[in-house]
Amino acid sequence: MVKIREVELKDLPMVVELCELHAAFEGVSYSKEGKQKRLEKAFFSVPRSAYCLVAENDTNVIGYATATKEFSTWDAAYYLHMDCLYIKESHRGGGLGGRFLNEIKDLAKKLECTHVQWQTPSDNHKAIAFYHAQNAYSKDKKRFFLNI
Repeated sequence: MVKIREVELKDLPMVVELCELHAAFEGVSYSKEGKQKRLEKAFFSVPRSAYCLVAENDTNVIGYATATKEFSTWDAAYYLHMDCLYIKESHRGGGLGGRFLNEIKDLAKKLECTHVQWQTPSDNHKAIAFYHAQNAYSKDKKRFFLNI
């Protein structure tokens, strides 16, 4: 039985490993250097700057979802930005993604957010189909990055 729960300190090495797998899946480079320490600060600081849920099968972490609380000027309200949702390939297709989305929605309600937003690469057709099947809708936009 797969359990979804809040991340614990002991999970951080596996979350970093899953981040690396996620980056490889999306075809981008990834460096593990310093990530565990920075994730620890984000997930466990007071106040928190980020939230992380993990899916655990026995004692193995097989997936994760992360989110941050953001403010929308247009809505004049907070929303939850789901930054990542990743499940190991061997555990996809069994309903775990939908369970993660339900947990993310519950977190958004708990944090008094009006909705959840996220993105996925435009060539990730399986994810897009999955999200549409979950009654999510999309808007075409370009995401920009500015290094500082």
